Amino acid sequence: MKPIIYQVFTRLFGNKNSTNKKWGTIEENGVGKMNDFDDAVLGRIKKLGATHVWFTGVIRHASQTDYSSHGIPRQHPDVVKGVAGSPYAIADYYDIDPDIATDTDKRMEEWLALIERTHKAGMKVVMDFVPNHVAREYKSICRPEGVKDLGEDDATDRQFAHDNNFYYIPAPLDLSNVNVGTDGVPYKEYPARATGNDVFSATPSRNDWYETVKLNYGTDYCDAGGRSEHFHPIPDTWDKMTDILLFWARKGVDAFRCDMAEMVPAEFWAWATDKVKFLFPEVRFIGEVYNPLEYRRYIAAGFDWLYDKVGMYDCVRDVICNRCHASDITAQWQNAGDMLGRMLYFLENHDEQRIASDFFAADARRGIPGLIVCALFNKGPFMLYAGQEFGERGMDEEGFSGTDGRTTIFDYWCVDTLRRGYFDRRHLRKEEREIEESYRRILTLANEERAVSDGKCYDLMYVNQHIADRQFAFLRKNDNDTLLVVANFDDNKAECDINIPRHAFDFLKMSDSVSTATNLLTGSDMVLKLTAESPVHLTIPPLGGVVLKFKS
Repeated sequence: MKPIIYQVFTRLFGNKNSTNKKWGTIEENGVGKMNDFDDAVLGRIKKLGATHVWFTGVIRHASQTDYSSHGIPRQHPDVVKGVAGSPYAIADYYDIDPDIATDTDKRMEEWLALIERTHKAGMKVVMDFVPNHVAREYKSICRPEGVKDLGEDDATDRQFAHDNNFYYIPAPLDLSNVNVGTDGVPYKEYPARATGNDVFSATPSRNDWYETVKLNYGTDYCDAGGRSEHFHPIPDTWDKMTDILLFWARKGVDAFRCDMAEMVPAEFWAWATDKVKFLFPEVRFIGEVYNPLEYRRYIAAGFDWLYDKVGMYDCVRDVICNRCHASDITAQWQNAGDMLGRMLYFLENHDEQRIASDFFAADARRGIPGLIVCALFNKGPFMLYAGQEFGERGMDEEGFSGTDGRTTIFDYWCVDTLRRGYFDRRHLRKEEREIEESYRRILTLANEERAVSDGKCYDLMYVNQHIADRQFAFLRKNDNDTLLVVANFDDNKAECDINIPRHAFDFLKMSDSVSTATNLLTGSDMVLKLTAESPVHLTIPPLGGVVLKFKS
């Protein structure tokens, strides 16, 4: 089965409070809970075609909301982005975020119950692992007995030490360039620590990850002779972070989406993934790696799937926005070579702008042909972001996030499309239902059709340059089942003559034939004459496609 990963921002997903006050508190705007993912909700996600659910923002992170009455340390507002805080400013790797618990003191039990419900629904659980940085005021109150906290034994009088967990700067932290603007006693830190985005200065800017501090995996970034690596003996951070992975794997987590994986040495990943997979061989690692030149290093280091952002995502986005030709997609999969099945395709996630936003395509329907290509072209996984299937626009001005075409990860908010789509479907709009149905059809056939999940792929564009501008065509085949797929990125329907070369017949072991083909997107049948001597004539709907299934 082809992996289809459904990303949810857990704090937002189940929130039904539509007050949506800018910079609102949890009391004003409400918050979603783990218990909102009941059997019915998980069943609907499964029905969409998902095989995995990535529960984003589950581990406790820095927030301005006060849970000190439950023994949870308060975080200073100067070093928290937004009222709710960033899920990537981890405050305790061993704890569950209290915002998403119905009973704060039983938050771990609620997480374990959600894992169990998700498994019962027939899906696997993906959890964030944020290895590069932690919140400024990181302090674990839930670490197992005998586990030392990060930084507990650090030698803070030196910038770098092999077994230090953090990097230190011999000066007090100065947030004057950040303009945090909070009242009361300012946040103090001495010595200052390097930020998560590798700023080795005591005066980070507002555009830096100033609310986080970078973890030390044995790389000295400020060595007098230049950057140097100190991986032998194994640095203390390696042990601590591997233990965290094992802690969550033992709880039933099936996969880790590893944030900014390429900012952590590949040598650590090779060491850690080997230890995790020795005990839990089915656990998968998803790497957020943006540099194609590093792909092979991180796959060799144990990653199962890597983001294909600067290649396929950027290209398909440009095709959708009519900034490049559909045939340019060919070069992107060719660049991946033998890594093709390891590349994770997506059109949205929490970092990227929504397709329907004014900053991207302004219309969710324009993403459908891109979905057809990204979900059906290869065996590798496809990921979608909750709300994408309803055409969520991401055009709210929530607070810290601002109006940027993204759904906030810093603020308490209600995403109205999700509220309607999962908790108030009678108010779901006609166009939202239509987008959802398109996603369901495409994604379910992606993981049900063996030609997609296990079959060979053949790109037809080199013999179809006459459609290269706005259409993209390819074949998928497994055993006797073949799919002819044509995506149309144009606003108008396309009358296409699709050439299938003799080489495709030989490569896929097809024979000339006349058969009945079924369009899996509509259920309609047509007589298909398959031969290299004459093209297949097809009518492709605007902003859509055809997926013809036939025996060959």
